Amino acid sequence: MTDVAAETETRIHDFIARTIADNPVTVFMKGVPDQPQCGFSAIVVQIMDHLGVDFVGVDVLQSDELRQGIKAYSDWPTIPQLYVNGEFVGGCDIIRQMFEAGELKTFLTEQGVLAAA
Repeated sequence: MTDVAAETETRIHDFIARTIADNPVTVFMKGVPDQPQCGFSAIVVQIMDHLGVDFVGVDVLQSDELRQGIKAYSDWPTIPQLYVNGEFVGGCDIIRQMFEAGELKTFLTEQGVLAAA
């Protein structure tokens, strides 16, 4: 790896870590919450909106380094990726399964990012 590539990787890793640390709920996605650019990202946004979760969406399409960097950061091959209180929760399939089972609302409430009903 060249010095430039290593610096870019470090910069991307630091950006991801800082974003996750600064925001209780973060979705790394294709597009933005108002305009998802893939169906899987749209599903996660719909679930978060349905539950009334305040979250930050980060568009991984803004750079190839970010798109690859988030996959390396989580060691998870797909996007979108949901992080809650600094921890990786999962991608679209996991989020959808948790939502359908009623587990996601409970988890988010326990994490203090969703008001109890």
